[in-house]
Amino acid sequence: MKWGIIPAAGAGTRIQPLAFSKELLPVGGRIDGQVARPRAVSEYLVERMISAGAENICFVISPGKSDILEYYGGAVGETAITYTVQPQPEGLCDAIFRAVALVRPEDHVMIGLPDTIWFPVNGLALLPEDKLSFLLFPVEHPEFFDAVLTEPDGRVKQIIVKQDDPGTKWVWGCFSMPGHVLHSLHDLWLEREKQDQYMGTLVNEWISRGHEASAVPAGERYVDVGTLNGYHSAMNLLTPLASDGIATPDGDDSTSGANVPANPGGRRQTTAATSALL
Repeated sequence: MKWGIIPAAGAGTRIQPLAFSKELLPVGGRIDGQVARPRAVSEYLVERMISAGAENICFVISPGKSDILEYYGGAVGETAITYTVQPQPEGLCDAIFRAVALVRPEDHVMIGLPDTIWFPVNGLALLPEDKLSFLLFPVEHPEFFDAVLTEPDGRVKQIIVKQDDPGTKWVWGCFSMPGHVLHSLHDLWLEREKQDQYMGTLVNEWISRGHEASAVPAGERYVDVGTLNGYHSAMNLLTPLASDGIATPDGDDSTSGANVPANPGGRRQTTAATSALL
């Protein structure tokens, strides 16, 4: 079984005020029949997980984010959508591990951030499934992200969490692992009394204990839409792609292996044949 875990419990303070969850911020659009409609930013990650074969996706939401449940409902096409709650904003590790009970050791897990847009669409499928693996992207300001230092053979040496001059321009944008590795990381997090808010510090400790993680520097473009400047950057990124005809109303999308249907769920009708306008 392939799982996608989407931590979506954050308050989105960097881009407030909004009248809805930041994960539903409209960015870009799609073609619904003959009508162009806006697209929620989190749909891009859902699409990428489905492209990599996700059969189930779990949104980790806060108690006040019922609009995400209403938006996606119980499925996107053939992919089941489930939800779990993070009662308090206790960091990324806490959010991810809220879903650990759903994942069996023999399953495969993909994790990404719902307020980011990145290319290529099939990036998650480029990661090996037999180990903890990070998809890396080059960015201009790695100090704002979790930069990843690697050995020449691609093994992760260290993750530098939001520090000036990290020594590399490559940052992780998403990652995947076998289910048993997720459980191992969860056990380590509990052993460390849940002190790790960021996945980077936890993985550093995990590596120091003799485990291995790999990095694949195959990412092309990465935008954090969680700030106003990032939102503008995302719009600038997506507009020329749409004007170049990457996605068309008849579903001929040469960059995507799986399209998120228009009106994914909830109170709106799902249309499986609709293509995404990136």
